[in-house]
Formats: sequence, structure tokens, C-alpha cells
Amino acid sequence: MTLAALLGAVAFFWPFVVAPGKFGSNYAPPLIFGVLLVLVLCVVLSEIAEGGIGSKALAMLGVLSAVNAALRPLGAGTAGVETVFFVLVLAGRVYGPGFGFTLGCTSLFASALITGGVGPWMPYQMFGCAFVGMLAGFLPRATGRREVLMLAIYGSLSGYLFGFLLNLSFWPFSLDPNSSIAYLPGLPFTEQWHRYLAFDLATSLGWDTGRAVTNFVCVLLAGPAVLTTFRRAARKARFRAPVRFAEPRRT
Repeated sequence: MTLAALLGAVAFFWPFVVAPGKFGSNYAPPLIFGVLLVLVLCVVLSEIAEGGIGSKALAMLGVLSAVNAALRPLGAGTAGVETVFFVLVLAGRVYGPGFGFTLGCTSLFASALITGGVGPWMPYQMFGCAFVGMLAGFLPRATGRREVLMLAIYGSLSGYLFGFLLNLSFWPFSLDPNSSIAYLPGLPFTEQWHRYLAFDLATSLGWDTGRAVTNFVCVLLAGPAVLTTFRRAARKARFRAPVRFAEPRRT
């Protein structure tokens, strides 16, 4: 999972260290997509080997991937409203960062196949959702209303995080170089970063706000019931009791 996260960071933040044409052009998306699939498989196999994902958890992964693929077309394209992220946040919280990372990738992959959204943007969307699910698994412990509120706030922030990352995938190629917020190879990092922040705020703040509000409301309203359902399923998935050896009692 660390290797996958590192690849995602390189895929998004290359404009600050490499000029266009050397990375991120025609051959980069399919290359990233192929390596991403291999790393996702490695994450799943690692989780299985460590006991984090069993056969029932794999079935849950398939079910939630299908649910997210069905939910996504209901909100995408309308003022930034996205109906897929709250499931990623709640599932990553209950089942752990490895499960959340994998669910983010498989959900977007299945959604792209259903809606015809296959393109050079798809591996970046998969990585963005994978980070959302993975980071949810690393959130601190909390219970009750405090947990739901924490997840709702994180869901809201993840809406901005997803938009911030996805903009990086096309920013170097989308504007006239003469624009004050366009990407210019060779600029110092601080100036390049300032240009990107201005680009992000000017082009997608409103859209990302719609996503953030949707995530906050969905987690706040559906969070308690969905968390209870996921945790009940997680308890039932532990169908093998831990083996413990003890000395026989003498009579």
C-alpha cells in the first residue's frame, strides 16, 4: 500500500519536478493504470495473508464496489454533488486502510465501465478515491456521535482533497501558457505552487464545495446506520475463532 501511495503521489505531483513531455503525456496514464492494478492486487493479497481480508470480506468488497458504481451516476455532473464518497469513508473506517484503498480503486473502475467513463483520467480518479478510503482507515479512535461528526468533517475535507488532486492531472495541459495561473516549466516550486493554488480556487472551488457538502450531509445522516451495518458484517465475517492452547486440567 505504501508503494501504491508513492506511485499516486508521483502521478499527481510530477508537474512540480518534471517538465511536460517527459512524464504525464500520452504514455503515462496507461502505464500508471497498469502499475496501479498490479499494486491493488498486491494490497489485496497482502491483506489476505495477514488475515485482514477473508472470503467474506472479499465478497463485501465486491458488493460495495457494485453499490458505489450504481450510486455514482446518481450525483455526478450536478453542481459537484457526488454520492460515492460517503461509502468509501465509512467502509475505510470500519474495514481498514487496505480495504478502503482497494474499494476506492475497484469502485471507480466498475463505475467507469458502467458509465463509459474510461479515459486517461480514470487512473487518477481511482487513485483519488483510493486515498479517500485509505486515509479514513487511519483516523483516530472515537465512538458515538463524536465518531460520526469526525467522519463527516473528514468526508467534507476529502471532497476538497479529491478535487485538488484531480486538477493536478490536467492542469499542465489545460491553459494558455500566457495565463497567470498556467503551468510554466522551470519555475521555482513556490511560484509554481502559487499558480496551482490560484488555478484550483478559480476553476473548481464551487464544484468541490458541492462535493464536500454532499459528503458531510450523507455521512451525518446515514453514518450511524451504515457504520452499525458494516460492523455487524465485520463481526460475522470472523467465522474462525482464534486458536488458543492451554494446559489440560488435572482431575
